[in-house]
Amino acid sequence: MGRIRRTLTEKGAGPVLVLVGGAAGTGKSRLLRRLAGLPEAAGTVATWRCGEGKPPVIDTERPALVLVDDVHRADDEELARVRGLLRNPWPRLAVVVTYRPEELACPGLPLGPAPLRYGDDLVVLRHVVRPWDAGQVEEAAKEVLGEGCTPQAVARLHERSGGVARVVTDVLAVLRDSAGRRCTPADVDAAGVPVRLAELILSRTHALPGPARRVVWAAAVLGEPATAEDLLEVAGPEDGGAGAPSAPGPEREGFPGPEDGGQGAPVAPAGGGAGQGALLGALARAALVEDAEHRYALPVPLAAAAVLETVPGPVRQELHGRAAAVLQRRQPVPWAALARHHRAGGRVVAWLRAVEEAARQAAAEGRHQDAITLLEGTLASPLVPQHARARLAPVLAGSAVVGLRSDQTVEVLTQIVRDEGLPTAVRGEMRLDLGLLLCNQVGMSTHGWAELEQSAAELREERPELAARAMSALAMPYWPGNSLEVHLAWMRDAEAASADSGDEVVETAVAANRAGLALSYGNPEGWQLLQALPFDSPDPRCRRHVARGLCNAADSAVWLGYYDRARELLADGLELSARSGAPYTERTALGTRLLLEWATGRWEGLGERCAEFVRETDDMPVISADARTVLGLLNLARGGWGPAASWLSGKDAPLAEHAAAPLGATLAGALIRLALARQDFAGAAEQARTAWANILAKGVFVWAAELAPWAVEALARDGDAPGARCIVDAFARGLRGLKSPAAEASLVWTRAVLAEATGDLEQAVTRYQEAGAAFAALPRPYARALTAEGAGRCGLELVDLGTYGDDGGAGTEGGGARPGAADGGAHGGRRDRALAELAFAARQFGDLGAAWDAARVRAVSRAHQPEKEKDRRRPGRPSYRDQLSPREREVAELAGNGLTNREIATTLHLSPRTVEQHVARAMRKLGTATRQELAIVGSYSDEAAETAETAEVNETAEATGAAEATGAAATIEVAEAEAAKAAGTSEAAAAEKRAITPEPSAVDGPGTGMTIKTPGQD
Repeated sequence: MGRIRRTLTEKGAGPVLVLVGGAAGTGKSRLLRRLAGLPEAAGTVATWRCGEGKPPVIDTERPALVLVDDVHRADDEELARVRGLLRNPWPRLAVVVTYRPEELACPGLPLGPAPLRYGDDLVVLRHVVRPWDAGQVEEAAKEVLGEGCTPQAVARLHERSGGVARVVTDVLAVLRDSAGRRCTPADVDAAGVPVRLAELILSRTHALPGPARRVVWAAAVLGEPATAEDLLEVAGPEDGGAGAPSAPGPEREGFPGPEDGGQGAPVAPAGGGAGQGALLGALARAALVEDAEHRYALPVPLAAAAVLETVPGPVRQELHGRAAAVLQRRQPVPWAALARHHRAGGRVVAWLRAVEEAARQAAAEGRHQDAITLLEGTLASPLVPQHARARLAPVLAGSAVVGLRSDQTVEVLTQIVRDEGLPTAVRGEMRLDLGLLLCNQVGMSTHGWAELEQSAAELREERPELAARAMSALAMPYWPGNSLEVHLAWMRDAEAASADSGDEVVETAVAANRAGLALSYGNPEGWQLLQALPFDSPDPRCRRHVARGLCNAADSAVWLGYYDRARELLADGLELSARSGAPYTERTALGTRLLLEWATGRWEGLGERCAEFVRETDDMPVISADARTVLGLLNLARGGWGPAASWLSGKDAPLAEHAAAPLGATLAGALIRLALARQDFAGAAEQARTAWANILAKGVFVWAAELAPWAVEALARDGDAPGARCIVDAFARGLRGLKSPAAEASLVWTRAVLAEATGDLEQAVTRYQEAGAAFAALPRPYARALTAEGAGRCGLELVDLGTYGDDGGAGTEGGGARPGAADGGAHGGRRDRALAELAFAARQFGDLGAAWDAARVRAVSRAHQPEKEKDRRRPGRPSYRDQLSPREREVAELAGNGLTNREIATTLHLSPRTVEQHVARAMRKLGTATRQELAIVGSYSDEAAETAETAEVNETAEATGAAEATGAAATIEVAEAEAAKAAGTSEAAAAEKRAITPEPSAVDGPGTGMTIKTPGQD
């Protein structure tokens, strides 16, 4: 385009010719439209499409852009006109000629066979418009379908369209109206052949003589690039000839061996010049194209379906029979393709044999989704007899339990287990896999549990190795409805059945679940059990169970609070899952990684990663529950209460039957907190009682870490202090003898909440600081900030009450000083330390992007500044004018996230009227029409406003002097070191931590609301 622009605009610029070649539909006409729209081309464009009218008259005295489309269709007069233009060009003339190379009368000569003398000053260039690459197809798909188009669907679209732009856009137009919110490869296949493509390929095929037409039919039957020899052999003689395979006849019972494939003797290829002439004819008409490997195929793979629809049925069967003979001789045998040809050729027994071979091969290579797709399509056919169905179903089930969700597989297995004619052991094996699918991939835990129990009973006597797998799956405690004691009993039964079986694979599966069970409730024995797994087993089935054990252990490590260990286990588990072919396990590990990032405060871009994960796993509710929960927690912290409620309990939330017990506790904790924020104390207390009853029924108390602090606060605020104390006591008893740094820190936090609720503020401050130190050591920055907020809040309340405790002061009684009247001494020191805690919490929340939390803490801090600090205006404080003030930014961000004026007023200790005024000013300054648009202030970068806000957060600490601020920071630091020592951290480690943590703002720790999903059961 640059050369054309210069030709049209620069004085004295010489003429230029650009020959643009490209196959049909690649976008040549679109390129001409873009050129015609160039600003430099205004008033200079002359366009015509060859074969559709007379060429336009062109003024040779002025600049001109001549666009000639489809010159391969030009008649002699049109060609003469173009050639004359190029023999006598004038300055500032640009000519662009497009053509289809495959349709030129003389290959390689778009302007005809006669030699052409170009003008002496004419610059001649050639440009080839090539098919789109995968990235361009993805860009087009997202433009039409949005983010709902899966990567697999994009890959399928690119493969089937050949990247031809016109075909891509035509298919996308169909998908826009037919596909759901999530476009899959199956949707791409169902879109069919675009009309324009079908008409093009059929018109080219119809114009061919009979032999050449059969060659095109053969290419459509093969469906892949083929050598000339294979293509001509499949095409055969025009009349079918003596060499054609006979029509399908009776086949013997059972499956034929792979050595014959159900096919007769190989057919001799159509030879001699006739065959070569037919192939040349198809190439000359562009019905076939040659690739770089000298193989031949249809120009667009998707066109094969349109061609096959026009082939008479008997001929089509004959061609598929010939194709099967060709593929049968290849080594290794392409069983999946062979199965397709046998089925289309009407040879049912050979088809089923090839399907079984293809599925077993795919499963052995870890391509479980390929095996599932092939077997689902096969078992859905009414042509499959009952004995063959029983033979193929176990192969399907074996891949399904380690693959991704498939409702069709569930339907197939459900039908099979209802067949009372099947042997008990066969039915039990199918029921085992059905139960695992229902629990893991589909999320129907109640139904899955029942199937697993029945399977264990059916298999115990005849197939102890399979019974052990069912029992060990029942031993995993993640699903609600049964206590830990029940799961432990099932594990004892599983170990006994495993010992009876003597099967190494089953023993590995049970061992992996035994380690997972121990770790799930905080039994440190689980780490030794995990190390004992056969990591280097040569059997890929054993390695898949080890991979599952590693990923489940990583999940437990996140929940327990062993974050460094979790990262190591995730890396090892993901690598082994990919290497051993366990896609379901791999997806669960990717969900765990999102939970780990939430817990450890790696929130930057986390919302986008979770949203992408939800899109990818939308049909797998058990796995997507992780990301959905994290999205709810992120929105809650940022003040997006509406989206938070949707992700936690609304249409986007994990359903109750999909939520594992620990995930259910986490969801409950977040919903209780949301109810507390909305001042719905009775509703919060009701949710707390229900959630805590579930914890008591399950008996796994490490899973209460994300629930207990909020449940205690809810009961206390609802006036049920005895109930709150019962939760604390039960939590403490449930953790005895177990190891969970996260739960232990949460227990201290819960005790701090109880102390605050019952008025023991001195104890509350101490407990909050101890909990904060424990969270900092993990690290969990969000929980660390929440506990710092609690310590600061209680410390300020002590100041307001005039209670100084260990600071050496005395409470104010009778005619004593009014609370808040003094600034010095113990009173001032207490206030300064409390404000330092709040300043740290505000910085930590701000670093995480927790806008609601940060605003709430800053409001508390402002409310407790000394009067002289409130009244003092700093010299040089900026006048904001048309920029947002810190308060306006704070209000605008919360309003943009969805909070009402009343909710913002409650958070910031303002009146609703004041909030309304701040919102109005922010909308005016930012030029927004709605409150929702105010969300942009989250990325609003006004340096003066940010500087003022930062100064405001630290205003009190700076005003009271560096010594007091340092003392407050040291108090926080010492408390953390004391707690670290109490938790078993060495004095040297604590000193090292202090050395690398010079001030509270550098302390790390994970956020509250950490979630866990359901690890794979088997």
